[in-house]
Amino acid sequence: MESFTKRDIDKSFGKLIKQYRKKNKITQEALAEKLNISVKYISRVENGTSGLKTQSLLKCINILGIEPNLLYGPFITHEDVKKDIELSNKIKSLSEAKKELTSSVIDLLKDFKSEDNEQK
Repeated sequence: MESFTKRDIDKSFGKLIKQYRKKNKITQEALAEKLNISVKYISRVENGTSGLKTQSLLKCINILGIEPNLLYGPFITHEDVKKDIELSNKIKSLSEAKKELTSSVIDLLKDFKSEDNEQK
C-alpha cells in the first residue's frame, strides 16, 4: 500500500484549488472571503504549505466546482475504487444525452434479475 504524506496531499489539493480558482476567475481575496479565512492562508493552501479543514475543503469544492475524484483520485490505491473512478471519468466525458442514456442503462441493469441475484 502506497503511503502519502500530509505535505503530498496538501500540495496536490493546493495546485487543484489554484487551478479551479483561476478557471472560475475568482481572486484569492474573493475565495478567502467566501471561506471565511485570510488571503494569506489561501496563498499557503495554494502553495501546499497548509491544508484546509474538512468543512472549508467541502465548501471550497462546492464554490469552485471541483469533483472529489479529482482531489482524491491520485491517492486512491484500492483497485475496486480505482475502477469506479475510471468508470466515473468515462461517463463524465460523455455528452449530456449519452449520460442520460447511460443512467437509464444502469437503472435497467440494477433491476435486471441476473444470475448473481438468482444464486443468492
